[in-house]
Amino acid sequence: MVSLQALLKMELEDGYSNLVLDGALKAAKLEKRDEALASALFYGVLERRLTLDAVIAAHSKIKIKKMSPQVRNILRLGVYQLLFSDKIPPSAAVDESVKLTRACRQASACGFVNAVLRAVQRDTAALSPAKGAGLAQRLSFLYSCPQWLVALWLKHYGEVDTEGMLKAFLRPSRVCVRVNTTRVTGEELLRILAGEGVKARPDEHLKTALWLENAGAVEKIGAFQKGLFHVQDLASQLCCQALDAKPGDTVFDVCAAPGGKAFTTAEHMQDRGTLTACDLYESRVRLIESGAKRLGLTCVKARVQDASKPQEAPCLADRVLCDVPCFGLGDIGRKPEIRYKMPDLLAKFPPMQYNILCIASKLVKPGGLLVYSTCSLTPQENEEVAERFLSEHPDFVPKTLDLPDALLRPCDRGSHRATLLPHISQSDGFFLAAMTRIKPAE
Repeated sequence: MVSLQALLKMELEDGYSNLVLDGALKAAKLEKRDEALASALFYGVLERRLTLDAVIAAHSKIKIKKMSPQVRNILRLGVYQLLFSDKIPPSAAVDESVKLTRACRQASACGFVNAVLRAVQRDTAALSPAKGAGLAQRLSFLYSCPQWLVALWLKHYGEVDTEGMLKAFLRPSRVCVRVNTTRVTGEELLRILAGEGVKARPDEHLKTALWLENAGAVEKIGAFQKGLFHVQDLASQLCCQALDAKPGDTVFDVCAAPGGKAFTTAEHMQDRGTLTACDLYESRVRLIESGAKRLGLTCVKARVQDASKPQEAPCLADRVLCDVPCFGLGDIGRKPEIRYKMPDLLAKFPPMQYNILCIASKLVKPGGLLVYSTCSLTPQENEEVAERFLSEHPDFVPKTLDLPDALLRPCDRGSHRATLLPHISQSDGFFLAAMTRIKPAE
Protein backbone atom coordinates (compact mmCIF):
# COMPACT_ATOMS: atom_id res chain seq x y z
CA MET A 1 0.00 0.00 0.00
CA VAL A 2 2.86 2.42 0.78
CA SER A 3 4.38 1.99 -2.68
CA LEU A 4 0.97 2.55 -4.29
CA GLN A 5 0.29 5.69 -2.26
CA ALA A 6 3.68 7.13 -3.21
CA LEU A 7 3.20 6.28 -6.90
CA LEU A 8 -0.23 7.90 -6.90
CA LYS A 9 1.21 11.04 -5.33
CA MET A 10 3.93 11.14 -8.00
CA GLU A 11 1.38 10.78 -10.79
CA LEU A 12 -1.23 13.17 -9.45
CA GLU A 13 1.01 15.83 -7.89
CA ASP A 14 4.27 15.48 -9.85
CA GLY A 15 6.55 15.58 -6.80
CA TYR A 16 10.20 14.72 -6.22
CA SER A 17 10.57 10.96 -5.87
CA ASN A 18 12.88 10.99 -2.83
CA LEU A 19 10.68 13.44 -0.91
CA VAL A 20 7.46 11.65 -1.81
CA LEU A 21 8.82 8.28 -0.74
CA ASP A 22 10.38 9.64 2.47
CA GLY A 23 7.04 11.14 3.44
CA ALA A 24 5.15 7.91 2.74
CA LEU A 25 7.64 5.79 4.69
CA LYS A 26 7.62 8.08 7.71
CA ALA A 27 3.84 8.02 7.82
CA ALA A 28 3.68 4.22 7.53
CA LYS A 29 6.35 3.45 10.18
CA LEU A 30 7.29 0.11 8.62
CA GLU A 31 9.85 -2.42 9.76
CA LYS A 32 13.21 -2.01 8.03
CA ARG A 33 12.67 -5.08 5.80
CA ASP A 34 9.23 -3.89 4.66
CA GLU A 35 10.56 -0.38 4.15
CA ALA A 36 13.28 -1.71 1.83
CA LEU A 37 10.72 -3.67 -0.19
CA ALA A 38 8.39 -0.68 -0.49
CA SER A 39 11.29 1.48 -1.68
CA ALA A 40 12.39 -1.11 -4.23
CA LEU A 41 8.87 -1.43 -5.66
CA PHE A 42 8.33 2.34 -5.79
CA TYR A 43 11.57 3.11 -7.60
CA GLY A 44 11.31 0.00 -9.76
CA VAL A 45 7.89 0.99 -11.10
CA LEU A 46 8.97 4.60 -11.55
CA GLU A 47 12.04 3.56 -13.53
CA ARG A 48 10.21 1.03 -15.70
CA ARG A 49 6.90 2.83 -16.15
CA LEU A 50 7.02 3.14 -19.96
CA THR A 51 7.85 -0.54 -20.34
CA LEU A 52 5.19 -1.55 -17.82
CA ASP A 53 2.54 0.53 -19.58
CA ALA A 54 3.46 -1.02 -22.93
CA VAL A 55 3.11 -4.52 -21.46
CA ILE A 56 -0.21 -3.66 -19.81
CA ALA A 57 -1.52 -2.15 -23.06
CA ALA A 58 -0.65 -5.34 -24.93
CA HIS A 59 -2.69 -7.45 -22.48
CA SER A 60 -5.63 -5.19 -21.73
CA LYS A 61 -8.76 -4.30 -23.70
CA ILE A 62 -9.04 -1.08 -21.70
CA LYS A 63 -6.63 1.71 -22.60
CA ILE A 64 -4.20 2.81 -19.88
CA LYS A 65 -5.57 6.37 -19.87
CA LYS A 66 -9.11 5.10 -19.33
CA MET A 67 -8.20 3.28 -16.11
CA SER A 68 -8.50 4.92 -12.72
CA PRO A 69 -5.14 6.07 -11.28
CA GLN A 70 -5.46 3.39 -8.58
CA VAL A 71 -6.02 0.52 -11.00
CA ARG A 72 -3.34 1.80 -13.37
CA ASN A 73 -0.71 1.86 -10.64
CA ILE A 74 -1.80 -1.42 -9.09
CA LEU A 75 -1.27 -3.04 -12.50
CA ARG A 76 2.12 -1.38 -12.81
CA LEU A 77 3.13 -2.74 -9.42
CA GLY A 78 1.84 -6.21 -10.29
CA VAL A 79 3.52 -6.37 -13.69
CA TYR A 80 6.78 -5.06 -12.22
CA GLN A 81 6.77 -7.87 -9.65
CA LEU A 82 6.02 -10.46 -12.33
CA LEU A 83 8.69 -9.33 -14.81
CA PHE A 84 11.44 -7.59 -12.85
CA SER A 85 11.39 -8.76 -9.24
CA ASP A 86 12.43 -12.11 -7.85
CA LYS A 87 11.49 -11.27 -4.26
CA ILE A 88 7.78 -12.10 -4.58
CA PRO A 89 6.36 -15.33 -6.08
CA PRO A 90 4.20 -14.67 -9.18
CA SER A 91 1.06 -16.12 -7.62
CA ALA A 92 1.49 -13.91 -4.57
CA ALA A 93 2.07 -10.86 -6.77
CA VAL A 94 -1.25 -11.46 -8.54
CA ASP A 95 -3.21 -12.26 -5.38
CA GLU A 96 -1.86 -9.24 -3.49
CA SER A 97 -2.65 -6.97 -6.42
CA VAL A 98 -6.27 -8.13 -6.39
CA LYS A 99 -6.47 -7.57 -2.62
CA LEU A 100 -4.96 -4.13 -3.06
CA THR A 101 -7.58 -3.31 -5.69
CA ARG A 102 -10.33 -4.19 -3.25
CA ALA A 103 -8.64 -2.24 -0.43
CA CYS A 104 -8.59 0.85 -2.66
CA ARG A 105 -12.38 0.62 -3.13
CA GLN A 106 -11.98 -0.52 -6.71
CA ALA A 107 -13.70 -3.89 -6.15
CA SER A 108 -15.41 -3.79 -9.54
CA ALA A 109 -11.97 -3.92 -11.16
CA CYS A 110 -10.71 -7.00 -9.25
CA GLY A 111 -11.54 -9.43 -12.06
CA PHE A 112 -9.95 -7.14 -14.62
CA VAL A 113 -6.71 -6.79 -12.61
CA ASN A 114 -6.56 -10.55 -12.11
CA ALA A 115 -7.12 -11.25 -15.82
CA VAL A 116 -4.47 -8.80 -17.02
CA LEU A 117 -1.83 -10.03 -14.58
CA ARG A 118 -2.57 -13.70 -15.34
CA ALA A 119 -2.19 -12.95 -19.06
CA VAL A 120 1.17 -11.25 -18.48
CA GLN A 121 2.28 -14.15 -16.28
CA ARG A 122 1.54 -16.63 -19.10
CA ASP A 123 3.25 -14.56 -21.81
CA THR A 124 6.88 -15.68 -22.09
CA ALA A 125 7.54 -12.92 -24.65
CA ALA A 126 6.07 -10.07 -22.59
CA LEU A 127 9.41 -8.24 -22.55
CA SER A 128 10.05 -8.52 -26.28
CA PRO A 129 9.78 -5.31 -28.34
CA ALA A 130 7.05 -5.16 -30.97
CA LYS A 131 7.85 -6.86 -34.25
CA GLY A 132 9.22 -4.41 -36.78
CA ALA A 133 10.11 -1.84 -34.13
CA GLY A 134 12.83 0.61 -35.14
CA LEU A 135 15.97 1.10 -33.06
CA ALA A 136 14.67 4.07 -31.07
CA GLN A 137 11.37 2.32 -30.40
CA ARG A 138 13.12 -0.89 -29.34
CA LEU A 139 15.47 0.89 -26.93
CA SER A 140 12.61 2.98 -25.58
CA PHE A 141 10.68 -0.19 -24.72
CA LEU A 142 13.61 -2.12 -23.29
CA TYR A 143 14.95 0.69 -21.08
CA SER A 144 11.77 2.66 -20.35
CA CYS A 145 12.98 5.90 -21.83
CA PRO A 146 10.85 8.24 -24.00
CA GLN A 147 11.36 7.67 -27.71
CA TRP A 148 12.07 11.36 -28.40
CA LEU A 149 14.95 11.26 -25.92
CA VAL A 150 16.33 7.97 -27.23
CA ALA A 151 16.27 9.41 -30.76
CA LEU A 152 18.11 12.54 -29.58
CA TRP A 153 20.83 10.48 -27.91
CA LEU A 154 21.17 8.12 -30.86
CA LYS A 155 21.74 11.10 -33.13
CA HIS A 156 24.24 12.75 -30.81
CA TYR A 157 26.06 9.81 -29.14
CA GLY A 158 25.46 6.83 -31.43
CA GLU A 159 23.96 3.41 -30.72
CA VAL A 160 26.70 1.94 -28.54
CA ASP A 161 26.94 4.84 -26.10
CA THR A 162 23.18 5.41 -26.04
CA GLU A 163 22.43 1.81 -25.08
CA GLY A 164 25.32 1.78 -22.61
CA MET A 165 23.96 4.90 -20.98
CA LEU A 166 20.40 3.56 -20.83
CA LYS A 167 21.61 0.37 -19.15
CA ALA A 168 23.66 2.37 -16.64
CA PHE A 169 20.67 4.50 -15.66
CA LEU A 170 18.85 1.32 -14.57
CA ARG A 171 21.63 -0.10 -12.42
CA PRO A 172 21.29 0.22 -8.62
CA SER A 173 22.43 3.64 -7.47
CA ARG A 174 25.59 3.88 -5.37
CA VAL A 175 26.74 6.45 -2.85
CA CYS A 176 29.89 8.39 -3.68
CA VAL A 177 31.44 10.72 -1.10
CA ARG A 178 34.24 13.26 -1.07
CA VAL A 179 36.88 13.09 1.66
CA ASN A 180 37.21 16.34 3.61
CA THR A 181 40.94 16.64 3.08
CA THR A 182 41.18 19.59 5.46
CA ARG A 183 40.44 17.18 8.32
CA VAL A 184 41.35 13.66 7.25
CA THR A 185 43.08 11.62 4.55
CA GLY A 186 41.31 9.03 2.44
CA GLU A 187 43.15 6.21 4.21
CA GLU A 188 42.20 7.55 7.64
CA LEU A 189 38.56 7.94 6.64
CA LEU A 190 38.46 4.35 5.36
CA ARG A 191 39.67 3.12 8.76
CA ILE A 192 37.16 5.32 10.62
CA LEU A 193 34.27 4.10 8.46
CA ALA A 194 35.35 0.48 8.92
CA GLY A 195 35.25 1.06 12.67
CA GLU A 196 31.63 2.16 12.29
CA GLY A 197 30.79 -0.93 10.25
CA VAL A 198 30.54 0.98 6.97
CA LYS A 199 32.15 -0.70 3.97
CA ALA A 200 33.85 1.71 1.58
CA ARG A 201 36.38 1.58 -1.20
CA PRO A 202 38.43 4.31 -2.86
CA ASP A 203 37.70 5.27 -6.44
CA GLU A 204 40.19 3.89 -8.91
CA HIS A 205 40.85 7.23 -10.57
CA LEU A 206 40.13 9.92 -7.97
CA LYS A 207 41.79 9.30 -4.61
CA THR A 208 39.58 11.80 -2.75
CA ALA A 209 36.42 9.89 -3.74
CA LEU A 210 35.09 6.90 -1.81
CA TRP A 211 32.23 4.56 -2.69
CA LEU A 212 30.08 3.48 0.26
CA GLU A 213 28.68 -0.03 -0.10
CA ASN A 214 26.30 -0.44 2.85
CA ALA A 215 25.88 3.08 4.12
CA GLY A 216 22.17 3.19 4.92
CA ALA A 217 21.20 6.67 6.09
CA VAL A 218 24.45 8.58 5.51
CA GLU A 219 23.50 11.44 7.84
CA LYS A 220 23.53 8.96 10.76
CA ILE A 221 27.17 7.96 10.21
CA GLY A 222 29.45 9.40 12.89
CA ALA A 223 32.12 10.40 10.39
CA PHE A 224 29.54 12.40 8.45
CA GLN A 225 28.32 14.17 11.57
CA LYS A 226 31.94 15.06 12.41
CA GLY A 227 32.37 16.66 8.99
CA LEU A 228 34.89 14.16 7.64
CA PHE A 229 33.13 13.84 4.27
CA HIS A 230 30.17 15.00 2.23
CA VAL A 231 28.08 13.15 -0.34
CA GLN A 232 29.03 14.12 -3.91
CA ASP A 233 28.79 12.26 -7.19
CA LEU A 234 32.04 11.48 -8.95
CA ALA A 235 31.16 13.72 -11.91
CA SER A 236 30.80 16.75 -9.66
CA GLN A 237 34.12 15.96 -8.02
CA LEU A 238 35.75 15.82 -11.46
CA CYS A 239 34.21 19.20 -12.25
CA CYS A 240 35.91 20.65 -9.17
CA GLN A 241 39.17 19.05 -10.23
CA ALA A 242 38.84 20.82 -13.58
CA LEU A 243 38.27 24.14 -11.78
CA ASP A 244 41.71 23.60 -10.18
CA ALA A 245 41.36 26.16 -7.40
CA LYS A 246 44.53 26.83 -5.37
CA PRO A 247 45.07 27.91 -1.76
CA GLY A 248 44.61 31.67 -1.50
CA ASP A 249 42.47 31.97 -4.63
CA THR A 250 39.35 34.08 -4.99
CA VAL A 251 36.54 31.87 -6.32
CA PHE A 252 32.90 32.38 -7.27
CA ASP A 253 30.38 29.53 -7.46
CA VAL A 254 27.45 31.36 -9.03
CA CYS A 255 24.76 28.61 -8.73
CA ALA A 256 26.08 26.83 -5.66
CA ALA A 257 23.22 25.16 -3.74
CA PRO A 258 23.17 22.67 -2.16
CA GLY A 259 26.91 23.35 -1.91
CA GLY A 260 28.77 20.16 -2.83
CA LYS A 261 30.99 21.74 -5.47
CA ALA A 262 31.69 24.73 -3.23
CA PHE A 263 32.77 22.42 -0.40
CA THR A 264 35.07 20.34 -2.61
CA THR A 265 36.57 23.46 -4.15
CA ALA A 266 37.21 24.90 -0.66
CA GLU A 267 38.98 21.65 0.24
CA HIS A 268 41.14 22.00 -2.89
CA MET A 269 41.98 25.48 -1.57
CA GLN A 270 42.94 23.97 1.82
CA ASP A 271 40.33 26.37 3.26
CA ARG A 272 42.55 29.33 2.41
CA GLY A 273 41.30 32.18 0.26
CA THR A 274 37.72 33.27 -0.42
CA LEU A 275 34.97 31.22 -2.01
CA THR A 276 31.70 33.06 -2.56
CA ALA A 277 28.85 30.57 -2.98
CA CYS A 278 25.70 32.15 -4.41
CA ASP A 279 22.12 31.02 -4.77
CA LEU A 280 18.81 32.65 -5.59
CA TYR A 281 16.93 31.51 -2.48
CA GLU A 282 17.62 32.25 1.17
CA SER A 283 16.63 28.73 2.24
CA ARG A 284 19.21 27.19 -0.09
CA VAL A 285 21.86 29.65 1.07
CA ARG A 286 21.24 28.46 4.62
CA LEU A 287 21.75 24.90 3.37
CA ILE A 288 25.20 25.88 2.05
CA GLU A 289 26.07 27.63 5.32
CA SER A 290 25.01 24.58 7.33
CA GLY A 291 27.11 22.22 5.21
CA ALA A 292 30.18 24.46 5.36
CA LYS A 293 29.87 24.71 9.14
CA ARG A 294 29.64 20.93 9.54
CA LEU A 295 32.75 20.51 7.37
CA GLY A 296 34.61 23.31 9.14
CA LEU A 297 35.19 25.26 5.91
CA THR A 298 35.60 28.88 6.94
CA CYS A 299 36.55 30.23 3.49
CA VAL A 300 33.06 29.55 2.13
CA LYS A 301 30.89 32.68 2.21
CA ALA A 302 27.31 31.98 1.14
CA ARG A 303 25.01 34.73 -0.04
CA VAL A 304 21.78 35.34 -1.92
CA GLN A 305 22.49 36.35 -5.52
CA ASP A 306 20.52 35.95 -8.74
CA ALA A 307 22.99 34.47 -11.25
CA SER A 308 20.92 35.84 -14.14
CA LYS A 309 21.59 39.43 -13.05
CA PRO A 310 24.99 41.19 -12.97
CA GLN A 311 26.62 41.71 -9.60
CA GLU A 312 27.28 45.25 -8.46
CA ALA A 313 30.99 46.17 -8.31
CA PRO A 314 32.27 42.59 -7.88
CA CYS A 315 35.89 41.77 -7.20
CA LEU A 316 37.36 39.69 -10.02
CA ALA A 317 38.08 36.04 -9.33
CA ASP A 318 40.81 33.54 -10.16
CA ARG A 319 38.21 30.83 -10.72
CA VAL A 320 34.50 30.99 -11.53
CA LEU A 321 32.26 27.93 -11.57
CA CYS A 322 29.06 28.30 -13.58
CA ASP A 323 27.05 25.14 -12.91
CA VAL A 324 23.75 26.23 -14.41
CA PRO A 325 20.14 25.09 -13.90
CA CYS A 326 19.34 22.48 -16.53
CA PHE A 327 16.94 19.81 -17.79
CA GLY A 328 18.80 17.34 -15.56
CA LEU A 329 18.93 14.29 -17.81
CA GLY A 330 22.24 13.16 -16.34
CA ASP A 331 20.50 12.52 -13.00
CA ILE A 332 17.97 10.00 -14.34
CA GLY A 333 19.73 7.16 -12.51
CA ARG A 334 18.93 8.75 -9.13
CA LYS A 335 15.79 10.68 -10.08
CA PRO A 336 13.88 8.44 -12.50
CA GLU A 337 10.97 10.85 -12.81
CA ILE A 338 13.19 13.19 -14.87
CA ARG A 339 12.80 10.92 -17.91
CA TYR A 340 9.10 11.78 -18.05
CA LYS A 341 9.57 15.55 -18.38
CA MET A 342 7.84 17.00 -21.40
CA PRO A 343 10.32 17.68 -24.24
CA ASP A 344 9.04 21.19 -24.84
CA LEU A 345 10.47 22.20 -21.45
CA LEU A 346 13.96 21.75 -22.87
CA ALA A 347 13.73 24.88 -25.02
CA LYS A 348 13.64 27.23 -22.03
CA PHE A 349 17.06 26.22 -20.69
CA PRO A 350 19.71 27.16 -23.31
CA PRO A 351 18.85 30.91 -23.44
CA MET A 352 18.87 31.09 -19.64
CA GLN A 353 22.11 29.10 -19.43
CA TYR A 354 23.83 31.29 -21.99
CA ASN A 355 22.75 34.43 -20.15
CA ILE A 356 24.07 33.14 -16.82
CA LEU A 357 27.37 32.11 -18.45
CA CYS A 358 27.84 35.56 -20.00
CA ILE A 359 27.17 37.27 -16.66
CA ALA A 360 29.46 34.86 -14.78
CA SER A 361 32.27 35.52 -17.27
CA LYS A 362 32.42 39.16 -16.13
CA LEU A 363 33.63 37.91 -12.74
CA VAL A 364 36.78 36.30 -14.19
CA LYS A 365 40.03 38.23 -13.97
CA PRO A 366 42.47 38.17 -16.93
CA GLY A 367 44.32 34.88 -16.74
CA GLY A 368 41.51 33.37 -14.66
CA LEU A 369 39.52 30.22 -15.41
CA LEU A 370 35.80 29.86 -16.15
CA VAL A 371 34.16 26.42 -15.97
CA TYR A 372 30.69 25.90 -17.43
CA SER A 373 28.84 22.75 -16.43
CA THR A 374 25.45 21.02 -16.42
CA CYS A 375 24.09 17.71 -15.17
CA SER A 376 22.26 17.28 -18.46
CA LEU A 377 22.90 15.37 -21.67
CA THR A 378 21.65 17.43 -24.59
CA PRO A 379 23.78 19.26 -27.17
CA GLN A 380 21.49 22.30 -26.89
CA GLU A 381 22.40 22.82 -23.23
CA ASN A 382 26.01 21.75 -23.47
CA GLU A 383 28.26 22.03 -26.52
CA GLU A 384 26.08 24.59 -28.26
CA VAL A 385 26.06 26.96 -25.27
CA ALA A 386 29.81 26.60 -24.65
CA GLU A 387 30.80 27.05 -28.30
CA ARG A 388 28.46 29.99 -28.80
CA PHE A 389 30.06 31.65 -25.79
CA LEU A 390 33.58 31.17 -27.14
CA SER A 391 32.61 32.42 -30.58
CA GLU A 392 31.04 35.59 -29.15
CA HIS A 393 33.67 36.30 -26.46
CA PRO A 394 37.12 36.64 -28.04
CA ASP A 395 38.64 37.43 -24.64
CA PHE A 396 38.11 33.78 -23.68
CA VAL A 397 39.97 30.80 -25.14
CA PRO A 398 39.54 27.03 -24.59
CA LYS A 399 41.49 25.47 -21.72
CA THR A 400 42.37 21.77 -21.99
CA LEU A 401 40.79 19.69 -19.23
CA ASP A 402 43.07 17.61 -17.00
CA LEU A 403 40.87 14.59 -16.27
CA PRO A 404 41.55 10.83 -16.24
CA ASP A 405 41.37 9.50 -19.81
CA ALA A 406 39.70 6.30 -18.64
CA LEU A 407 36.62 8.26 -17.59
CA LEU A 408 36.27 10.11 -20.89
CA ARG A 409 35.00 9.28 -24.34
CA PRO A 410 37.93 9.09 -26.78
CA CYS A 411 36.66 12.19 -28.59
CA ASP A 412 36.86 14.23 -25.34
CA ARG A 413 40.44 13.36 -24.38
CA GLY A 414 42.73 16.35 -24.69
CA SER A 415 39.77 18.68 -25.23
CA HIS A 416 38.50 21.74 -23.36
CA ARG A 417 35.11 20.09 -22.92
CA ALA A 418 33.85 16.66 -21.89
CA THR A 419 30.58 14.78 -21.67
CA LEU A 420 30.72 12.27 -18.83
CA LEU A 421 28.52 9.29 -19.69
CA PRO A 422 27.50 7.00 -16.81
CA HIS A 423 28.59 3.72 -18.40
CA ILE A 424 32.09 5.14 -19.04
CA SER A 425 32.70 7.47 -16.11
CA GLN A 426 30.68 5.39 -13.59
CA SER A 427 29.07 8.65 -12.51
CA ASP A 428 25.96 10.66 -13.23
CA GLY A 429 25.73 12.11 -16.72
CA PHE A 430 27.52 15.47 -16.81
CA PHE A 431 29.02 18.10 -19.12
CA LEU A 432 31.78 20.59 -18.49
CA ALA A 433 33.83 23.04 -20.50
CA ALA A 434 36.82 25.12 -19.38
CA MET A 435 37.81 28.54 -20.73
CA THR A 436 40.58 30.97 -19.81
CA ARG A 437 40.23 34.72 -19.96
CA ILE A 438 43.18 36.12 -21.85
CA LYS A 439 44.78 39.44 -21.05
CA PRO A 440 43.63 42.24 -23.34
CA ALA A 441 46.15 43.40 -25.92
CA GLU A 442 48.20 46.38 -24.76
